Amino acid sequence: MKKLKVADGIYMLTMNVEDILFEGIWDIANGVTLNSYIVKGDKTAIIDGVVGWDGAPENLYSSMEELGVDPKSIDYLIVNHMEPDHSGWIEDFRKIKDDFTIICTDKAAQLVTSFYGEDKIRIVKEGDTLDLGQGKVLSFHPVPNVHWPDTMYTYEQSTKTLFSCDMFAAFGSMKDHYFDDEMTPEEVEFFEFEGIRYYSNVMTTFTPSLRRAIDKARTLDISIVAPGHGPVYRANPQKIIDDYHRFSLYAQGSGKNQVAILWGSMYGMTKRAVEFVERILQREGVKYTKLEMPLNSESETVAQVFQSAAVIIGTPTYEYNMFPPVAAALSEIGRKKISGKVAFRFGSFGWSGGAEKELAEITEKYKMNWEFLESVEFQGSPKDEHFNQIEARVLELIEKMKEKVVE
Repeated sequence: MKKLKVADGIYMLTMNVEDILFEGIWDIANGVTLNSYIVKGDKTAIIDGVVGWDGAPENLYSSMEELGVDPKSIDYLIVNHMEPDHSGWIEDFRKIKDDFTIICTDKAAQLVTSFYGEDKIRIVKEGDTLDLGQGKVLSFHPVPNVHWPDTMYTYEQSTKTLFSCDMFAAFGSMKDHYFDDEMTPEEVEFFEFEGIRYYSNVMTTFTPSLRRAIDKARTLDISIVAPGHGPVYRANPQKIIDDYHRFSLYAQGSGKNQVAILWGSMYGMTKRAVEFVERILQREGVKYTKLEMPLNSESETVAQVFQSAAVIIGTPTYEYNMFPPVAAALSEIGRKKISGKVAFRFGSFGWSGGAEKELAEITEKYKMNWEFLESVEFQGSPKDEHFNQIEARVLELIEKMKEKVVE
């Protein structure tokens, strides 16, 4: 566990977690950090926590002592968000001290009781404050449905620090650099995509609520953004706020100047068309990412489609429907409410079609509102006429995606 000073009287305890499925679903190839914060005045508060993820509560005890904080002096446990990666430490903390007050929203209070049996709870609402002494005053600002209904911001007034929990967070482990002003250009790029992966995998469904949370953050005078996962932003906190606004646009059809090719092929017929599409995109100088189903992970697939201004789907018919791994990927993208993309689909069929019908069913079921160009289907292997049709559609797609680009 790493121990860092964030500002006067504010400390971060952070650790990397590897080889887990986040929320039991999402493959996180580059790990994730769990960040906890301590605010010390005359009284001491801990915001979220990481006890239990690295073996024993004694690890927290020793880490806090190294910061000059006696764990038995902690008066308040602030639960910004009840999801167990932020609250699962409460039971372990009782092994260190059992006289503390939990501070959370009314919806979180119900969950704290049902998950952990706690009843010494102070419920806070918008603008309520907690004076810890020595100038450390915390205020509380509910941001419901980010991404649970119980979530809130905690804001420290003297240092202008926003403890944002899952908001403004990112996947990705931190090795040597924990603050935005320390990161190399490569690390900035790394956390750009890990932020996109995080938003698309975890947050996209709740984009309207996130927009409101972004607006609320902009009403506060912020010098530091301290999220529950990923780097702390102290040199340019506005950057991560602006990034999250951009990500919210990606969720509703905008994207980077690139194409995601979502594809699968049974016997190589559809693959021939995919390779032809690649040559067109290379010739036109268009960046693209290939996502072969079922080889790419759901986490990667959702993130790449999410951040792309256009999507090309290559899928054959399989038993009167779409190739199942592609259908499953599209269904997950639909469940995440990634809407408004401009798209084009092609694919092979044998004795009958059917892929097109299931494509329509999936997009209608999830109200995806994607703008599809006319599909190209071919029996068996694609012929010259099909390649000509595909090229025309890809060039049309390139033109249409220009309206969607937001970098």
